[in-house]
Amino acid sequence: MCRQLRPLDIPKSINHIRDKYRVQVYLEPGEAIALNAGYLVTTVLDIMDNGMKIGIVDTSAACHMPDVLEMPYRPNIIDSGNPKEHPYTYRLGGPTCLSGDVIGDYSFKEPLKPGDRLTFCDMAIYTMVKNNTFNGINLPSIYLLKPDQSMELIKEFGYQDFKSRL
Repeated sequence: MCRQLRPLDIPKSINHIRDKYRVQVYLEPGEAIALNAGYLVTTVLDIMDNGMKIGIVDTSAACHMPDVLEMPYRPNIIDSGNPKEHPYTYRLGGPTCLSGDVIGDYSFKEPLKPGDRLTFCDMAIYTMVKNNTFNGINLPSIYLLKPDQSMELIKEFGYQDFKSRL
């Protein structure tokens, strides 16, 4: 029979499991700690029209934010809205060959153009642990945003990272 643990029992329970089974115990922080944390900055590569405006970005739903395809989940983009909320609506898609590499439909106050940067919110929870390098698509670099608004490069990924996953 299971009993509900009180908060003070949790460290004791973790230590008991660690000691009994001689394992390291890792806790997944989940939404309680990491909700609305982390940004993923992407660049618009191209704009095309196929019955609606399509923005191709250098971020892949399939590679960098699989929850968009699996849950479904639609992350917010800073200064964007729902489709038709603002004058310019685009379907954002990734650079892979997958026809389903679609991030979603977003609207903007100004038209998008190649080189524009878009910032997705709430990317820390699953984006970093579920990403992949399908078709050799690089993983995004990881930066630390400091309190003074400066940024420090923590990790940059390249071909060797892709190759080592094979």
